[in-house]
Order: sequence, then structure tokens, then C-alpha cells
Amino acid sequence: MEKSKVLVVGGTGYLGRRIVAASLSQGHPTYVLQRPEIGLDVDKLQMLLAFKKQGAHLVEGSFSDLESLVRAIKLVDVVICPISGVHIRSHNILLQLQLVEAIKRAGNIKRFLPSEFGLDPPRMGHALEPGRVTFDDKMVVRKAIQDAKIPFTYVCGAGVAAYLAGNLSQLGTLVPPKEKVLIYGDGNAKVSIVDEDDIAEYTVKTIDDPRTLNKTLYLRPPENELNQKQLVEMWENLIGKKLEHISISEEEFLASMKGMDFAGQVGAGHFYHVFYEGALTNFEIGEEGEEASKLYPEVKYTRMNEYLKIYA
Repeated sequence: MEKSKVLVVGGTGYLGRRIVAASLSQGHPTYVLQRPEIGLDVDKLQMLLAFKKQGAHLVEGSFSDLESLVRAIKLVDVVICPISGVHIRSHNILLQLQLVEAIKRAGNIKRFLPSEFGLDPPRMGHALEPGRVTFDDKMVVRKAIQDAKIPFTYVCGAGVAAYLAGNLSQLGTLVPPKEKVLIYGDGNAKVSIVDEDDIAEYTVKTIDDPRTLNKTLYLRPPENELNQKQLVEMWENLIGKKLEHISISEEEFLASMKGMDFAGQVGAGHFYHVFYEGALTNFEIGEEGEEASKLYPEVKYTRMNEYLKIYA
């Protein structure tokens, strides 16, 4: 079967560049939106040129120029938009409404994958302020997609390994602690943690798969459904040292959020739902969804005990 042509919007971003690489490696004709807004960001330009060397096509377009988006979209079959929704980097979820309008006008897209990749927004109606803005914005985009009758796949259900594994799930750092580790509550909430390259590979695999059409793909590979205590134990076994465990109660955690800036409160709120509620794993996948490792057993996903070795 002929591979779908793919446009990646946000291709120089943290997940975006991995999705471009996965699309190329899986043999898709791959287009990357080159936005004039990069200005003098030479790192992004050089990344785009590197994609071009690898066989990707660069196509100019801007969220401020709807017709340019329509022209870019008419070149492809599938649009993937892993645009940032993380406040510590940037939060641009609602920019996708322009993309939805452009897809609607182009009229040729057989699949749209918007920016999701974390907690499943329909399950987060109870989310804490101010972090709930992430889920509220994603639901606005979902409604626009479904109102426009655009075929979709939502990819959800994973904590990104760099933010949850390498730092043993500690807020405010990306590296593991050397002496003391904060444990959220009893440390037993199950969390799905997935390597970023694996997220990209699973994402690209969905686009020509009829089983994922108008469904949610949940990233919950069974060996990577871990609680925080298991993750810390993996690290301790790896370095041959026991860390001091300091348990943080739910009340203490919520109280600690009050002194944080806006971005910190958003991130901490998401941590609360993941580690105190188990919100990535505390539900059964119903008929609206599929689980990635079951659909694609050929993907040799990275286990977290292997992932942690680079930090040792």
C-alpha cells in the first residue's frame, strides 16, 4: 500500500523533530512546515535543513496566513501537529484552530493528529486550576475537529520519559537526585512512562491504520506501567545506592503549589493528577480507544531500566 504523505506542523519541537524522523524512517513522504516566525533562530533553521538533507520537503506556511496553511495541507494526506502545550516551554494549543480551519478548506486530509500526547483531556474535567487550561484548550480543538467532521486520531496516555523518569519524577529538575528523593503519597500510583522516540514511532504507525481512525491511541506499554517506588528502586539498583525517601502527603503537595509561578502551578497540577490520582492509568480503555503496544507489538519499546542507564 502506498504510504500517506505527512505534514508535520511544529517539526522542530521536542516531540515534533522525533515525529519527522519516525515519518521518514517509516517511509512516508514527509513535509515539514517552515514558519517565518522562526526569524533568526538559527538552531531551528539548521534542524529544518537537516530534515531536508534526510529527504523531507520544507513547505512555507504561517498560522497568521490561512491560505499558506491551505496550500501546504493540499500537498499531503495526513497532518500531525505536536505543537507545544507545556507552559514551561510554550503553550500554543489554540493555534491549532487555524489549522482546523485550513484542513476544512483544503478538503483533502484523511487523518489529523492534533497536539495531545499526555493526559486524556475528556477525563480531566475535574482538573486543578490553573493547569486545567491545557485540557480545556485541547477539548476546544477536539470540538472544532469533530464539528468539521475531520478524520482524526488522538495519541494520549503517556508521561514523557525525560520529564518523569530521568529525574525520578522530581519537580524542578531533569536529572536524578543524589541523596534524597520525594515520594508522592505512598508512591504506588501507576504511571505510564514512554521514551520520546517510541511516542513518535507509535504516532506515525497510526496514520494508515484503519483501526485507529476516529479513535484514541493510548500509550500504555505494560512493562512501562510503573509506580514511583518501582522507578526509584530501578535507579537505586543501577547506582548501587539507597536514597533517602521523603513522603509528601497530598495536602503538603497542594500547599506547596501556592508559592509557585503560573507555569510551575500548571506543571505541579498535572503531577498531582498523575501521581496522586493515577490519572494516566486509572481507567479501562473502552471501545473509543486502542492500546499502542497491543496494536504494534513489533515496536521494541524502551524499558525504563534501560532508559535510566544514560543518567548513571
